[in-house]
Amino acid sequence: MHSSTSSASVRRLPAIGATVALAAGMLVTLTPAAAHAAAGAALPFASVEAESATTTGTKIGPDVTQGTLASEASGRQAVRLAAGQRVEFSAPRAANAVNVAYSVPDGQSGTLDVYVNGTKLSKSIAVTSKYSYVDTSWITGSKTHHFYDNARLLLGQNVGAGDKVAFEAKNTQVTVDVADFEQVDAAAGQPAGSVSVTAKGADPTGQGDSTQAFRDAIAAAQGGVVWIPPGDYKLTSSLNGVQNVTLRGAGSWHSTVHTSRFIDQSSSSGKVHIKDFAVIGEVTERVDANPDNFVNGSLGPDSSVSGMWLQHLKVGLWLTGNNDNLVVENNRILDTTADGLNLNGSAKNVRVRGNFLRNQGDDALAMWSLNSPDTNSSFENNTISQPNLANGIAIYGGTDISVKNNLISDTNALGSGIAISNQKFLDPFHPLSGTITVDGNTLVRAGAMNPNWNHPMGALRVDSYNSAIDATVNITDTTIKDSPYSAFEFVSGGGKGYPVKNVTVKGATVTNPGTVVVQAEAQGAAKFSDVTASSVGAAGVYNCPFPAGSGTFEVTDGGGNSGWSSSWPDCSTWPEPGKGSPEPDPGRNLAKGRPATATGSQDVYTPGKAVDGDATTYWESANNAFPQALTVDLGSSQAVRRLVLKLPPSSAWGARTQTLSVLGSADGSASSYSTVVGSQGYRFDPATGNTVTVALPGNTSVRYLKLNVTGNTGWPAAQIGEVEAYLTS
Repeated sequence: MHSSTSSASVRRLPAIGATVALAAGMLVTLTPAAAHAAAGAALPFASVEAESATTTGTKIGPDVTQGTLASEASGRQAVRLAAGQRVEFSAPRAANAVNVAYSVPDGQSGTLDVYVNGTKLSKSIAVTSKYSYVDTSWITGSKTHHFYDNARLLLGQNVGAGDKVAFEAKNTQVTVDVADFEQVDAAAGQPAGSVSVTAKGADPTGQGDSTQAFRDAIAAAQGGVVWIPPGDYKLTSSLNGVQNVTLRGAGSWHSTVHTSRFIDQSSSSGKVHIKDFAVIGEVTERVDANPDNFVNGSLGPDSSVSGMWLQHLKVGLWLTGNNDNLVVENNRILDTTADGLNLNGSAKNVRVRGNFLRNQGDDALAMWSLNSPDTNSSFENNTISQPNLANGIAIYGGTDISVKNNLISDTNALGSGIAISNQKFLDPFHPLSGTITVDGNTLVRAGAMNPNWNHPMGALRVDSYNSAIDATVNITDTTIKDSPYSAFEFVSGGGKGYPVKNVTVKGATVTNPGTVVVQAEAQGAAKFSDVTASSVGAAGVYNCPFPAGSGTFEVTDGGGNSGWSSSWPDCSTWPEPGKGSPEPDPGRNLAKGRPATATGSQDVYTPGKAVDGDATTYWESANNAFPQALTVDLGSSQAVRRLVLKLPPSSAWGARTQTLSVLGSADGSASSYSTVVGSQGYRFDPATGNTVTVALPGNTSVRYLKLNVTGNTGWPAAQIGEVEAYLTS
């Protein structure tokens, strides 16, 4: 089992993407038309899930439990083959190459024999656990993960759509997840005027060290092209000082560089263009202090990376320094032990688009505004599958950022499909500002149970982790399907209760969320328009402050919403996927943990203290400013028959009479409140526990309960230690 020797993670927590089988047996990630119009990348291959194929093995899953093979699989399902068992696919398209995502038991290796229409090929696929079973013990809540790996093979022949391609486990157990079928073009020829690395002494057999040959070719080709002919090349140390040059291969299936550190440089004058070859590393664990990345640092302004196959690295691109106007497009990034790509501050006008990422050990794509803000940059039309520790896409701070038309599925453990967050990890951090655009994204089976919070994260999360979200966050035209928990989550994940504000959600289709459509846990507000939901697991809205008493989140109905009007009634329990709302318990305090607001409060004596289940804490209004009101949102209309009002049961609290009335409303609008119990004096006396009971009429049905206090003989302010609401008289 691999484990890191690093003592601390540079950044992390919480934090997940998808080979995008929208249902068992569907093809995965084919063209821009798949799943969502223009969502995801236009890919050169077609993928088929193993669980939809014919097999003599055993199907596993579905499962979303952290640390299981099925939970990390595409579609949360796969096929386990014992030695001698096989799985047979119908080729979805003409192909001459295949890539297989698989897992073998820790410490084992073996082969998959390959059959085409029943005939065994002379070639086989080597499978190994060498790059799997990663431990990140310094990341709280992580378990051993990264169970899968990818292996590719040129078949040496063409197969047509409908032909049978089978894989048979030869000498070890193999769990097959998904197969990608591709028609690989012939190797490209050398561009005129380019400098070939072989002319500088590079060894295309992969036996000799080609590092110096690559350096010499780069030096000789300034302003021009370095050519990497078909072959395998070994580099034993990283390249640096790379600028004003194009590095080009014959195609990512033909030209392969074997190194765990390709470019490592803190700055560059830029105009570096890297395209059309593979870089395959030997990273078997995650050591955050090591630059085990395809690019570590900077390519400089006006650079590009395209048509690359990046695999078995810690991070594909860890980008610091000046990377302005960088374009990263049409690449495959597979099996990284940490991020796929991270814009680590100061990036301006960066476009990351059309890429395919599978099996990342942290965020698949991230922008992290450390030191200076990422600005006017975007992640667009990417397809992300199976990040097994963190988010599919994570935006940590930054100014005027766009996340558009991405297809993300099967996130795991510590993340969401998309996270828009002010989690800083380190200083100096630049929080979200300007306009954050989240548009046209499709999230499939996205969201996870966070073991650190002991509650789930939604498919799309807006998180005021370390500071309030004051940016304008526009979430539009979103498709969320089969989230194991909630669709949209609004939270202050650091537990400080910072507000989430200025959020609009417009135009969303939510299908089969395991628990709720909206998981609201922070103070603040979001406006929802044209959001339709179906097959909701438990309730439409879970609206409970985190931590309890930290403030109210206003779910504003902008019109056109349907299918999610109900509310989860009990903040003391989490909804369980697919189990629906519990039957009302007449003995349960309906107000405990519910959002509470007030017309005013004094110092730390905030409204949430009146619904936290602890009568020794209390809400106190502004002094000398009657009338004052405390309002509790019960989440849904309830036939409340009895209120119990408490002050701290201490002899230090002398007896007092508070004059108050009880009002109720169905929707909380200012004009909708009506009097439930008229104004009268209520005696709070330490001798009787500083507790009073208010009986409500039998026809009372309210969602919003308001206590309107007009006087207090013991203090010039309203004071409530606890308000409890019961269905029993």
